[in-house]
Amino acid sequence: MNVRSPIFSLVLLLSALAPIGPLAGPAFAQRAASPPAVDSLHVGSDNGFVPGAELTFTVAGTPRGKASVRISRIARNIPLKEVSSGVYEGGYTIRRKDRITISNTVRATLRAGKRSIGETYALPSQFGPAPVAAVPAAAKSAVARIDRFTVAPIGIIEPGADLSFAMTGTPGASVYFTIEGVVNNVPMREVSSGQYEGSYTIRRLDHFPSNVNIFGTLEANGITTGARLNQALIADAKPPVISNVTPRDGETVAVSKRTSISATFDDGGGVGIDPKSIRVRVSGRDITQNSQITPKFFNYYSANLQPGRYPVEVTARDLAGNEVRHTWTFFVALQAAPAATLPLQVLNHANNSQISGGTTEVRGRTAPDAQVDVRVQGISSLAGLFGVTQQIHDQSLRADANGYFGFSFRPQFAVAGTRYEITLNATKADLNTETKLVLFQQQ
Repeated sequence: MNVRSPIFSLVLLLSALAPIGPLAGPAFAQRAASPPAVDSLHVGSDNGFVPGAELTFTVAGTPRGKASVRISRIARNIPLKEVSSGVYEGGYTIRRKDRITISNTVRATLRAGKRSIGETYALPSQFGPAPVAAVPAAAKSAVARIDRFTVAPIGIIEPGADLSFAMTGTPGASVYFTIEGVVNNVPMREVSSGQYEGSYTIRRLDHFPSNVNIFGTLEANGITTGARLNQALIADAKPPVISNVTPRDGETVAVSKRTSISATFDDGGGVGIDPKSIRVRVSGRDITQNSQITPKFFNYYSANLQPGRYPVEVTARDLAGNEVRHTWTFFVALQAAPAATLPLQVLNHANNSQISGGTTEVRGRTAPDAQVDVRVQGISSLAGLFGVTQQIHDQSLRADANGYFGFSFRPQFAVAGTRYEITLNATKADLNTETKLVLFQQQ
């Protein structure tokens, strides 16, 4: 596994330490008073303040508003999106001409209705070379701070597994964690001064999406602050898999105005593919920018490929840094195959298309009266769904006098992101042809 630069983060408190209303898990409770308010600002970076580093901002405050941040001496307003009630997130890539140091400040603005409020914060000193100034004892007793919120990664999200959380912050506080959509306000105990621990045992019906939000909350001295977990739950040591390549390895296809080259990605219940890491090369030429790239598949359509040999190379990494490389070769000829081969094609779905959660119909064409064997498997590859493979449909049918055939399938549970691998095998006399269609459940 590649070792990435550690992500530095700090929850910044308002300089005026006025009492702030309590947090309700990740959804920060809305105040009875009408003016909007900002509770806290969390700043993260994947590589300090160097050009190209990604800064992340999380503002907690009044729900259903519009939030933004601005870094002093940077003439750009950074909009934030409300990702859960009262929690706003956004990012900024440091440009070469930017000169950001710990002397810069960040202005967080939140507007609700016709009213707005702005609060100014200092950037985290951990990002810069300057030493951290000692905090007077009197000031320490008057704040509520979270220095660190972490989890011990586990091998797989499954019923019975324990998630162990740790927090470092103000001593003598009341501390909780919330797993959004799963459990709210689980208490954490203070095991030593300012060190808190808590755990949660996963239940059979719990659902953990790959982007689950987990928040820690600390209440001390009449002040409440929160931090979002910026860490993967899964200790992902396995590289992803590239499969379902088209054209198939060694296959010969006919010269066409539009040749489709594609493959699917499967991280086997890991943390998921980083789409920015995907690179696709055909005959040594990088065609990534001209491809449709997603965390689940890539599609590339090439016009008028000339007869010849075409090697394909695909490389990718998952979000844990595990790398994969897959190569295969196909051929283009004036005639794709001898005449003594059964035709077999799907008429109403392109490869890697998305389908809705209801009944899916598939129509195709082969030789008249040919037997067609159909097998449909569903693979749930999102983190938290345990990499389950389900046998959804198995059928033998016969094409009509014109070679047309059709069938339908409906999964018992339509889980967003599920990959459906449909294998079709046509047989007539001594001839046999197989093809595969991949469809994805809509998000």
